[in-house]
Amino acid sequence: MRQLIALCTLWLALLSSPLQAQTGLDPYSHFFNETFGNLSEELQSAREQGKSGIMLFFEMDECPFCHFMKQNVLNQPEVQAYFREHFLLFPIDIEGDVEMTDFEGHTMPQKDYAFKVNRVRATPVIAFYDLDGQQTLRYTGRTADVAEFMLMGRFIVEGHYKTTRFSKFKREQH
Repeated sequence: MRQLIALCTLWLALLSSPLQAQTGLDPYSHFFNETFGNLSEELQSAREQGKSGIMLFFEMDECPFCHFMKQNVLNQPEVQAYFREHFLLFPIDIEGDVEMTDFEGHTMPQKDYAFKVNRVRATPVIAFYDLDGQQTLRYTGRTADVAEFMLMGRFIVEGHYKTTRFSKFKREQH
């Protein structure tokens, strides 16, 4: 009987492990900000709110790496709190037909902004912009974990992007 209980306990622990990684708060309501799709207006709002800049998360529905980020990183309360404090955060659907306005005031569908303006060819692309609308970091793919994503945030907030590359900054942190 003890062996059966131990086996059932082990089985339940193994079953719950993937679920534990997916617990957290929905990124669309707790990480990303609401937007009307006008990045030039959002930039002004970021300035007024004292943010460090804007982060865009270029994604697509079928992307397993995007899903990883949303289910394991962007849903974590500490990530949500830190990034919401320092950035305005917006998802961009690289296949989307929703009209948006870029930092320079040009209106186009999200997919054109992704492909034609930002040359996004793989997802996710995590792009940070300073308060002048200049890109400060572009990261393609998923981060390894929460710690790497938080390091990316610190890289921007603390101004390290002005003097070094993210890859070098990351190596120096270990």
